[in-house]
Amino acid sequence: YLSSLFFYFYHYLTRQAQSYPLFPSLGEMEGHMFECVNQAAVHEELEDETRRLCDVRPFCPMLKLVTRSCGRAERLLDSKIGVLIGKGLHELDALQDQEVKDFRSKMFRISEEKMQRVQLMTWSEWLQACFSPQLEPGGGAPTTTDGVNNKQAEASLKVTMHFDQSQVTTVSVHTVTEHCSLSQSPYYGEPLVVVVVPPQVQVRAGLFHGTELLCKPAVSSESSGRSEHVWNRTLEFDITVSDLPRMARLCFAVYAVMDKVKKQKSTKNHYPIAWVNTMVFDYKGQLKTGDIILHSWSSFPDELEEMLNPIGTIQTNPYTENATALHIHLPDYNPHPILFPPFDKRYDETSSHDDRGKKFHIELKEIMERDPLSQLCENEKDLIWTLRYDCMENFPQSLPKLLLSVKWSKHEDMAQLQALLQIWPKLSPRDALELLDFNYPDQYVREYAVGCLRDMSDEELSQYLLQLVQVLRYEPYYDCALTRFLLNRAQCNRNIGHFLFWHLRSEMHMPAVSVQFSLILEAYCRGSIPHIEVLKKQVEALSKLKSVNELIKLGTIKNARSKTKEAMLTKEAMMTCLRQSGYTETLSDLHSPLNPSVLLSGINVEKCRYMDSKMKPLWIVYNNKLLGGDTLGIIFKNGDDLRQDMLTLQILRLMDLLWKEANLDLRIVPYGCLATGDRSGLIEVVSSADTIANIQLTSSNVAAAAAFNKDALLNWLKEKNSGDALEKAIEEFTLSCAGYCVATYVLGIGDRHSDNIMVRSTGQLFHIDFGHILGNFKSKFGIKRERVPFILTHDFIHVIQQGKTGNTEKFGSFRNYCEQAYLILRRNGNLFITLFALMLTAGLPELTSVKDIQYLKDSLALGKTDDEALKQFRQKFDEALRESWTTKVNWMAHNVVKDNRS
Repeated sequence: YLSSLFFYFYHYLTRQAQSYPLFPSLGEMEGHMFECVNQAAVHEELEDETRRLCDVRPFCPMLKLVTRSCGRAERLLDSKIGVLIGKGLHELDALQDQEVKDFRSKMFRISEEKMQRVQLMTWSEWLQACFSPQLEPGGGAPTTTDGVNNKQAEASLKVTMHFDQSQVTTVSVHTVTEHCSLSQSPYYGEPLVVVVVPPQVQVRAGLFHGTELLCKPAVSSESSGRSEHVWNRTLEFDITVSDLPRMARLCFAVYAVMDKVKKQKSTKNHYPIAWVNTMVFDYKGQLKTGDIILHSWSSFPDELEEMLNPIGTIQTNPYTENATALHIHLPDYNPHPILFPPFDKRYDETSSHDDRGKKFHIELKEIMERDPLSQLCENEKDLIWTLRYDCMENFPQSLPKLLLSVKWSKHEDMAQLQALLQIWPKLSPRDALELLDFNYPDQYVREYAVGCLRDMSDEELSQYLLQLVQVLRYEPYYDCALTRFLLNRAQCNRNIGHFLFWHLRSEMHMPAVSVQFSLILEAYCRGSIPHIEVLKKQVEALSKLKSVNELIKLGTIKNARSKTKEAMLTKEAMMTCLRQSGYTETLSDLHSPLNPSVLLSGINVEKCRYMDSKMKPLWIVYNNKLLGGDTLGIIFKNGDDLRQDMLTLQILRLMDLLWKEANLDLRIVPYGCLATGDRSGLIEVVSSADTIANIQLTSSNVAAAAAFNKDALLNWLKEKNSGDALEKAIEEFTLSCAGYCVATYVLGIGDRHSDNIMVRSTGQLFHIDFGHILGNFKSKFGIKRERVPFILTHDFIHVIQQGKTGNTEKFGSFRNYCEQAYLILRRNGNLFITLFALMLTAGLPELTSVKDIQYLKDSLALGKTDDEALKQFRQKFDEALRESWTTKVNWMAHNVVKDNRS
């Protein structure tokens, strides 16, 4: 321990220093401390003397003895927070960004005031504030560039916005001298058919409000050359400064224009090099002026219009060495700072209700009932805006469609919209979630949405926390209503704080959000100091598990020639590692990151193992004192992105909630899953459960025949349940099978082999491993391996019918459960679309554009009547049953491969 190390070395140094003349000036032992450089290359003061040196993990075997200065408690807290959030606070201190400084200063003051209030609380008041009881749902009060390399490319752009007394001006881009240095990149692939001449380079710029282009993009002339590109042109935007919305952003794209293959009709082809965005107004609402250097991003999302990426971050690339740099000058055209005018609440719109309201009411109703993915034509937008008061009175939940109808390039419309927001009825929290989408960037709209979210109970807020953290990416400024709301609720409820911490920390490695998320994490920690030690214990435990996983991966590589030898040696090394006191102490007595209300007391080393898949996940078993001696299992994954699984399980949890609200309990098993870092995280092990593959293989001596044994599953349930318990288990199976049939169909969950479906001994069926969603089904040699809309095999039907072929009554009940469940989800179709839309910038592999969400609209048959939708679902149900033999063939192949591997 550091305390022992400090005591030994200090006394050793004292004895050595006694012969030196300045010895008396050293002072008392308490006046000194150790300092080291940790793995993050950060100077860490070792104030916490109860820590072990192996937990500190200094970068080099050297400790420095330094004199303690004043403010020990503050420095200790800063050190703990830096280690906890994975980013030293000195990095934030070093940022020359006034917005960062102002945000930290404000949050420091708020946190200090909060902690002072906490200190005045009684013990019971503190418990009630931080650990409010969980309520039942619905209850309780609301509490490539081909041939072009973007390395080191630089360009100088001068952006000029002229302003005069009348405020009727044009926004123009005056290009002075632009230098763009592009080096030819090596080509590693098939040889090029055509020799490419030195590329011509262009810059495109656009003004956006959300995804709406405010005016026609401005494009520079083509510039050719091998090393330098010079433009001398003026680019003009057809919009007045006075009409710029507060949240307008200026988006740039740098791209090469190169000759295409002669066989193709087009003679030109554009190859993107880089993109970057910046806000027109700063965080104080002041029009930006002066020189700005924007370091660009080189990864382009699919289907970009005009190669501009308005939905992308407004943060510049921190990896400046390899980034294209745009030097932008926004000149001063007025001696005084130009501020965006604050909203005048006294403003009142003089126009009254339009007489056409009654005449167009039916047409308006049809438009308002469309799903969020439906596009509005210009005539429909004009109608909605004209009848905005009718919308407010009759269709208040249609506010998103009204916002899409506002002409954000006209300040008069903006003022009228802001006035209307003051009297717009409050939406339900579920409806208000849509207003946090990127399409609605206006700060007053987002403040209104957050105001609606305040009616959420803590339980409901926890349900949508994953999306609320993701939409922080859409916030251009650090201090915003959503950030303040999340911090406040997290600091008032330990459970919300726990998951807010992990959702933020798990993405700290992403450069676009690293600063923003670290600022929020710091603010949370400063306002929840008692929670720091609890979270630090979890972070240290996960670090130990990562070390064990890396040890196993190294062992399996070294012993790859002998599988048996590999398994024996590697498992032995794993168990030896887990028995070390440093690992035992760190991994014991901590709150589970998956569920902070569960205390993981101690590891049962003999039952721990690693799984035989590529990334060698750890299967860790805990003895849990609070569960009457029962064991509890968690799976630690290192190298797999769990965020898509986490999203799918969240949606399954929501489906379960919606069904229960409609008095339909389909026995869903939404087990815990949490991403905790870069391609790492934890999964809850569901107790007393086995895979369909294992159940089938156990019942047959021949792997190829196992999948076709329709009695295997029913016999397994009979072994686990006797008498009345068997009937209950079959009912559990029936209900859960209905729930997962509907859920997997609606979400388009693929790769449903027999190791991805499990059954509990109590009868509950559930699905695991959601690497393919939204209809992204696996294929081989261009042929789809999964031809059914969802898994419904004859052995499942055999269990539902209790082994009796003619038991049509039980099968009829099962089919009815499916239809009920489907119609309930349809009624909440807009909510599902919204939740997936809010995750578009998360970087999930199968959720990258609105087109991916279209699958949900089709599977839920949105836009159709209930009768039409039910007819469509019944056709899918019959298809799943009719084509279930294809599933059995796939399962047979899977079982054979699995049997050969073992």
